Amino acid sequence: MPLAVSVDPDSETEPGDHAVADRRWAHALRAGGLVAFTVALAFVALLSIWLGSRDIPFIETWDVLVNRAAFANSDTAVVIHDYRIPRTLLGITAGVALGLSGALMQALTRNPLAEPGLLGVNTGASAGMVVAIAFLGVTSVLGYVWFALAGAAVASLAVYVLGATGRGAASPERLVLAGAAITAVLYAFNTAVLLSDPEAYDEYRFWMVGSLAGRYYDVLLPLLPFVAVGAVIALLLMRPLNALSMGDDLAGALGARPGLIRAFGAIAVTLLCGAATAAIGPIGFVGLAVPHAARLLVGPDHRWVLPYSLVLAPLLLVAADVVGRVIAPPGEVQVGIVTAAIGVPVFVMLCRRRRLAGL
Repeated sequence: MPLAVSVDPDSETEPGDHAVADRRWAHALRAGGLVAFTVALAFVALLSIWLGSRDIPFIETWDVLVNRAAFANSDTAVVIHDYRIPRTLLGITAGVALGLSGALMQALTRNPLAEPGLLGVNTGASAGMVVAIAFLGVTSVLGYVWFALAGAAVASLAVYVLGATGRGAASPERLVLAGAAITAVLYAFNTAVLLSDPEAYDEYRFWMVGSLAGRYYDVLLPLLPFVAVGAVIALLLMRPLNALSMGDDLAGALGARPGLIRAFGAIAVTLLCGAATAAIGPIGFVGLAVPHAARLLVGPDHRWVLPYSLVLAPLLLVAADVVGRVIAPPGEVQVGIVTAAIGVPVFVMLCRRRRLAGL
């Protein structure tokens, strides 16, 4: 094996220049792919505003969008502006939250099969819902949001405290075990309360299936600050997550602080997944499948995995909602069912693979 690389004296570039050019080309391809998927998301969002249980011609939909004043008193304007647009925006916001939280979960736990429910976030949100319905008589969707978000936050804090108890920092293995324990306890609590209160169960099951239907601006607007703060924290962790993926010892040697990274990561997951789950119910497999798709496209670098997850997850969620609206007219299939139907084959495929995508 040669110890040095020969250089052609007549060549205008040195070997290192080729590596730099390759990196720039790869960077351009990734950036171009991100732009392309963003355009696809905008197209799917437009489809979501156009398609629904009521058949509205595309030209009329477009006219209402660009010239609202001319259609201010029409039924079409009410359907589009008061129902379909907030539903679409909520799908995009929740998708961003689920995609980023899934990518964070898999990075923090170094578990390729991790998803936001692993740290008890979904079960905590469900427990908050159960308390609100069964004990406090809350019946509005807006009321659900706050209690579900509080439940998600308490469950995540309990998981982190339990995982960090004893010697050493909160390792991925301890967090997973703590999450499993808290999830089991909260699941038992939810089941005991709901089985003893049929009216609470009847109210709870509509939220549990996961749906964008019936959610309007009064749900979307309280959701936005939590998702915005969680997204900022997640994107600030892109470089530290790359260091953490090499192990705690090497990450510490590089100047990173694994415990602090996991603490802020847990806060971001709670804000993102807790807010999304509180607003639309537990949506399965989006947080699991999307980060794998991102890594398949751009590799394990979290500086690209997180932005791709931010775009791909809402693309999947809004597309699934559109599919659910058109496959069973005049009714619709809830988005949680559609994403489960898409995600189960992906989950089985991941379990059967001998080597999962590197984290």
